[in-house]
Amino acid sequence: MSSVVADQEALNTFIAQHTEDPFYYQPAWLDLLSRLYHYPMRLLLAHGADGALTGLLPVMAVRSALTGRRVVGLPFSDCCPPLAANDAAMDTLVDQALALAREERARYLELRAGAQPALEARDDLTRNDLYGRWVVPLERDTQAMWKRFNYAAQKQVKKSRKEHMTVRVCESVDDVDTYYRLHLLTRSRKHGMPAQSARFFRDVWQTFHAADPRVGQARLLLAEHQGATVAGLILLTSGSTVHAAYGASDPRYLHMGPNNALMWEAISWAGEQGFTRFDLGRTARDNAGLVSYKKSLGGVEESLAYYYHPQIAGLASTSETSWKYRLLTGAWRRLPLPVSGALGGAIYRHLG
Repeated sequence: MSSVVADQEALNTFIAQHTEDPFYYQPAWLDLLSRLYHYPMRLLLAHGADGALTGLLPVMAVRSALTGRRVVGLPFSDCCPPLAANDAAMDTLVDQALALAREERARYLELRAGAQPALEARDDLTRNDLYGRWVVPLERDTQAMWKRFNYAAQKQVKKSRKEHMTVRVCESVDDVDTYYRLHLLTRSRKHGMPAQSARFFRDVWQTFHAADPRVGQARLLLAEHQGATVAGLILLTSGSTVHAAYGASDPRYLHMGPNNALMWEAISWAGEQGFTRFDLGRTARDNAGLVSYKKSLGGVEESLAYYYHPQIAGLASTSETSWKYRLLTGAWRRLPLPVSGALGGAIYRHLG
């Protein structure tokens, strides 16, 4: 057996021992981001006196003429905390990240870590609590899961059934292109934000669709009505966690409840498969509408603190209520979809 394979096996074992959610640490995800966005990746490691692995943190250097230079752990990944066996290992990882930021002449270091007592204790990091992470606790009993949906959410699921909405588990890359069209529509018109490229979603599908669901698998659900695809949801699974990673819908059909139909299908499936956590994703705490929606599905908020050096900075620290955010999103909504699609795909690497 080669030393490379042995090292990766040791890393896999350490990751499995220190997180219930290993998706963002796996080589396939790191390789995808590096390949698609040209981010140099550095896997920071800590070892004990006996040489045993005690800490691990993947970070990437984002070198952008538009948004500046920074080191991020980890771009396009909601939460990727340093994995450490003890506080000394955690300090070693952060010290290495700070040294890399200086080496890269970065404007700042950003660690998307969630609340970490060892990071709180440092005086060279600043905490930002702009976001929360909403997680539905899962169990195999679908009736118990159904009761966690509030009345309004249940009503929407029943409405979708009354309208003969169907949910299909996809097996073709052509379905990914169908999803992308909805994603572009939702990001551009509803959110006023650039969208990941069609290539990104194809690469995610081709990399993870056939993978082991406990290691890292992508699953695409499409809601359909009378031959029209009206909503879609991409799930990423790993360990004991299922992520509702990307979702999109056609606003003309929202009154039929397609998003709730997709969520119920996904949550009930995840519970039946033995997963214990359904991650509804990062949400700005001042986004009252989205917070209310995730609560309606049984979501429970967890801290999603991000840590910065030398100070809070960057796109991930920009409030959705700020004048800058409202100005940019308002302008983006006015772009024709073909323009926003091409432009978004071109500039997305600058947003990591």
